[in-house]
Amino acid sequence: MSGADDQTEQVEQELDPLASGDPQAQISQEIQDAHRRYREGVEAGDTVETQSRIDFAPYRSSILRHPTKDLHHTDPETIELFSPAFGHRDVNILESDLTIQADGEPIGERIIVTGRVLDGDGRPVRGQLVEVWQANAAGRYVHKRDQHPAPIDPNFTGVGRCLTDGEGRYRFTTIKPAPYPWKNHHNAWRPAHIHFSLFGTEFTQRMITQMYFPGDPLFPLDPIYQSIVDQDARDRLVATYNHDVTSHEWNTGYEWDIVLTGSHRTWMEPEEGDEH
Repeated sequence: MSGADDQTEQVEQELDPLASGDPQAQISQEIQDAHRRYREGVEAGDTVETQSRIDFAPYRSSILRHPTKDLHHTDPETIELFSPAFGHRDVNILESDLTIQADGEPIGERIIVTGRVLDGDGRPVRGQLVEVWQANAAGRYVHKRDQHPAPIDPNFTGVGRCLTDGEGRYRFTTIKPAPYPWKNHHNAWRPAHIHFSLFGTEFTQRMITQMYFPGDPLFPLDPIYQSIVDQDARDRLVATYNHDVTSHEWNTGYEWDIVLTGSHRTWMEPEEGDEH
């Protein structure tokens, strides 16, 4: 058997049956080609895209992960009969600290993530429910579908929530998540990120997005992040390290604003339920 055959057999043995066997080099080339075509289109007068493409070919596992039928109108009052409802008295300030949810200290780099929720005119969105969920410092979610063979931290659930204050500001104390493999193609890894959910004023207004950390070497390789073909829109998903948020011998700090509307709107996931 040749070396190439050996490699093919190894790939088949390691791949999840749901994943593509295509190598990273092929995925990366498809990403580069899609971005080049987008830039050429914008130079020719096409519209700037600020949201992710639903059918982005390098994102192999996105097939059937988005709606395939027309949306139907739903009575908001009916939904509110069985959907969660939140108010100031329902959210405890301690829920924003993901490092105190168990009997011991979670493992990893303690960080504070803070920022403002703004509308398209730069005005603060006050009293907004902000929820987060994330992997732990080993890249593992507390989720039955996460089969990544990394340790689960018994002192870290990876979930928290808070309400924005009078300036539209949120603040979470947590552990910096690690990258993790996912079932898209051979040797696919997701950059470290934190999921954010904003509920708006009623359940039907929920929006979900992801915050990334600056300088991650996995950015060019990730078809989810790169499915946003506009560089400026992608950059708006990356937090800024802020030493003024960093505390002496306690935590490092990051700042990230979320813009809900307008041309500088933060990218939002088109659907919920995706743990990636």
